[in-house]
Amino acid sequence: MTATLTMEEHYTHDSVLLREVVDLLVTDRDGVYLDGTVGLGGHAEAILQTLSAQGKLLGTDMDPEALERSTERLMPFAGRSRLVRANFRNLGQVLDAEGVSLLSGALFDLGVSSLQLDKASRGFALRLEGPLDMRLDPASKLTAARICNEWPAEQIELLLREYGEERAAKRIARLIVDCRKQTPFASTLQLAELIEKRLPRQGKIHPATKTFMALRIAVNQELENLTRGIESVVARIAPGGRIAVISFHSLEDRIVKNLFRSLAEHGDVRPITASPVSPGEDELGRNPRARSSKLRVVERTA
Repeated sequence: MTATLTMEEHYTHDSVLLREVVDLLVTDRDGVYLDGTVGLGGHAEAILQTLSAQGKLLGTDMDPEALERSTERLMPFAGRSRLVRANFRNLGQVLDAEGVSLLSGALFDLGVSSLQLDKASRGFALRLEGPLDMRLDPASKLTAARICNEWPAEQIELLLREYGEERAAKRIARLIVDCRKQTPFASTLQLAELIEKRLPRQGKIHPATKTFMALRIAVNQELENLTRGIESVVARIAPGGRIAVISFHSLEDRIVKNLFRSLAEHGDVRPITASPVSPGEDELGRNPRARSSKLRVVERTA
């Protein structure tokens, strides 16, 4: 399902693995479901369309602009859907505040939507001129520019190596620190072009891609929030209910895989997907950005 929005830039957003998510997640059409990263509302809309008139969905997101768009999209389901601005690390508190004791299922789509990627002013795109920002939550104090301009080389190197799995982490970190002495980093193209000039391109992949990904993860504390978010929801899933997670890079997928394995070893869940589900050729033809996505699903056992 595709949502086409008119904003500062024109773009389309395709919800990744849409049919697979609905087919694997929804086991009770009368149940209450959580979309912990509602984004532009594509998955939420498809879930609500699948549920009965009694079925409900609670969606959360920390991006106020995304919530505005998803609220418009889900207006036909008024009374059966509710959206709350929150980081999914705080889902336990949100569920308490909303009076939700049991869920029939929960979805976490860890990808950054076209709303963020294609809007230059958000600072995520390495090919668009914009502020070096990358905050999903505008209220957050930490930005990508602050990391590049203030963090020591050793800390930047560790960030790039751990979060970006960047082999040239040390070289890029030193480059950033040396260049900021002359001109502080302020824009996306300033950083992207600097790295592109100094590092050889590997095929079609821009040499700054992993650096931008690492900065985004650090700014939004994505990996820490991922673990806390899933752990806070597990106990709320009713027996037979499911948790589905879509990841977009190996580090995220490794965390999800290990967390699900640990929960299974303790008898809390059982795997539904023996191996991660990936997009088919038809979806990749429509949406090349889906190429790295992986879907893992587990079911609550007790």
